[in-house]
Amino acid sequence: MKIESFPRKLFLFRNNLCMFAQTQNELHNMKHMSILAVSLLALVACTPEKKQEADYSQYVNPMIGTDFTGNTYPGAQVPFGMVQLSPDNGLPGWDRISGYFYPDTTIAGFSHTHLSGTGAGDLYDISFMPVTRPYKEAPAPLGIYSTFSHNDEAASAGYYRVLLKDYNINVELTATERCGIQRYTFPEAEASVFLNLKKAMNWDFTLDSKIEVVDSTTIRGYRLSQGWSPLQHVYFETRFSKPFVACHMDTTSIVTKEKGWIGTAYVARFDFNTKKDEEILVTTGISGVSMEGAGKNLRAEAPKDDFDYYQAQASANWNRQLSKIEVKSRNTDDMVKFYTALYHSMIAPTIYSDVDGSYYGPDQQIHKADGWTNYSTFSLWDTYRASHPLFTYTEPERANDMIKGFLKFYEQNGALPLWNLYGWETNMMIGYHAVPVIVDAYLKGIGDFNAEKALEACIATANRDDYRGIGDYKKLGYVPAYSDPKKWENWSLSKTLEYAYDDYCIAKMAEKMGKKEIADEFFKRSQNYHNVYNPATSFMQPRDEKGNFAANFSPDDYTEDICESNGWQYFWSVQQDVDGLISLVGGKERFAQKLDSMFTYNPSADEDLPIFSTGMIGQYAHGNEPSHHVIYLFNAIGQPWKAQKYAAEVMHELYKNTPAGLCGNEDCGQMSAWYVFSAMGFYPVDPISGKYEIGTPMYPEMKMHLANGKTFTILAPAVSKENIYIQSVKLDGKPYDKSYITHEQIMNGSIFEFEMGNKPGKVWYEIE
Repeated sequence: MKIESFPRKLFLFRNNLCMFAQTQNELHNMKHMSILAVSLLALVACTPEKKQEADYSQYVNPMIGTDFTGNTYPGAQVPFGMVQLSPDNGLPGWDRISGYFYPDTTIAGFSHTHLSGTGAGDLYDISFMPVTRPYKEAPAPLGIYSTFSHNDEAASAGYYRVLLKDYNINVELTATERCGIQRYTFPEAEASVFLNLKKAMNWDFTLDSKIEVVDSTTIRGYRLSQGWSPLQHVYFETRFSKPFVACHMDTTSIVTKEKGWIGTAYVARFDFNTKKDEEILVTTGISGVSMEGAGKNLRAEAPKDDFDYYQAQASANWNRQLSKIEVKSRNTDDMVKFYTALYHSMIAPTIYSDVDGSYYGPDQQIHKADGWTNYSTFSLWDTYRASHPLFTYTEPERANDMIKGFLKFYEQNGALPLWNLYGWETNMMIGYHAVPVIVDAYLKGIGDFNAEKALEACIATANRDDYRGIGDYKKLGYVPAYSDPKKWENWSLSKTLEYAYDDYCIAKMAEKMGKKEIADEFFKRSQNYHNVYNPATSFMQPRDEKGNFAANFSPDDYTEDICESNGWQYFWSVQQDVDGLISLVGGKERFAQKLDSMFTYNPSADEDLPIFSTGMIGQYAHGNEPSHHVIYLFNAIGQPWKAQKYAAEVMHELYKNTPAGLCGNEDCGQMSAWYVFSAMGFYPVDPISGKYEIGTPMYPEMKMHLANGKTFTILAPAVSKENIYIQSVKLDGKPYDKSYITHEQIMNGSIFEFEMGNKPGKVWYEIE
């Protein structure tokens, strides 16, 4: 990894100045220069720099997750930035869903937008590719490309570098919030830079595009595309640091069977004559609104051609963010695991408004965020569980802005977002999980968003009778798996459980606001999970419209009635009422047996598991989100040592400092947020409860620096890979007797102490 504390030019300046100072005695006869001035200048230049704050960005390895199933990208981005400037291998496929797959050996462009571990093949907008002529071009889909080696590649927070072997061009990437900055170092050659707005991968399809030449150093344009979302607008303005000597424009008509001609695909080639080691900077501002907006973003955030300056800014930005949680450990890999997880938790959601506040809404109109920042890329089925609760500590101001954006989305679209991408609702996944994000912030007293409007939006979203079985859910108490195929609703069981949790959240918000009638209604709805529990099988089970449980049900099976999971994995999705779930199965002893089976009943050796069932411990699938809270349910039955055992196993074995170091899709930060919380020694089983169930800490000392100026400290001096079991717990020096820690205790800046050992300790709490 490349770590730079200050720009290269400044380094050279300082070195030269120091050399000058060393020879100042030779200048004593110079009558027109003040020796005193020279001496003072030299003293300033050569004096050791003031000790900098700890550099946590050095522990970020963006390559983690670029292999196996992580689907992350290694490129340059600042926290929550609109720009995700990263290399694309140029080939489609599930493994390359983020544009980059570590085992590949080709690069076919550097595009400005990417998704982090979503499993959705979209974006890849505004793709540049430097070459020397003659260049290499393969048949579609690869096109113009170069080979590369990981030996000639480096990535760190806000920075990426690679050598394009076929052209001997060194490419470096960095970013601001809305701009991507590329530095190409060329050989002596007839060189070119391609801008390809035609190329699309995976789910993406170019609908229309345009490239305009403003002058010999400036171009602008747009790419409209259809993919996961129905219509994406990406506008750009690009500035070259050197005038191009020629521009070649190639256009292709875009034709569909249904509509005929729909637009034009542009590919441009900009030619340069370069000397050996000549640098050309390509700086691009993007916007979801207009070319003018992209130009404003460019001039506001990256007005000068100075790659080192923007790289240093990006690195400093990341360090500020990462320093919000201080970790001490002697194990470098463990430090890298934590800070890369914290880094990945801040990749999404992404800023989706221009510097003047303008953004594109789901009503296809331009709106303006006045005094707040609009965001997009909300993978809420995943991130409501841990990512957004983490933001309430690390990013309370952004959390407030995100909720303001939710409410504007509701005004413009009639419902809260489910999976918002580039101003559009993709309708991916299930539930209405903007609700727990809003309610968690409200119950914690975060932000100044309109609570009345927020509750209105939550209720309206939960009462869309014509949307995904909600009408039947309200009428029958569950989403039926209709016997009539024409009426059948997929993922019916999962929807029932997810709706019930979200309804509980609405009830809790209404209760705090003193709206008893609303609270009672939604508390009743939150108990709908009872209606899909089959006592005969002791599992949650799909039911048809007549009340009959699905025949031939096996909890081992992955069916279309259960979302990306099987019956084992979705059984536990009752975060709002764990005690009720325990009662439902017959008490703590039976619940304990079922939990044990969850972690010990292994799939058969010949079973062909789906791509989302990874990171398996028995039937527990850490690679997918419905399992994420299950480890911590052992606390509810007085067996916390098992939670400690499995949490430690996941943290040590399923998170690694390698490209294949994530056992499942990163899912916009949820996989990493699980690790951040769990490494601190606790996790939000019920994300809105303000309670965090204790697992096992990962590090000897951690400090979370809070927005209120206080510091929450976790101490576990004896923790190790062997010493994973809690022997005793203290809060502010006094013995602690709860299985959880509260939001209030965290915000008070408490000191949480764990005595650790290599064997299970006594249960330190009483079950409530």
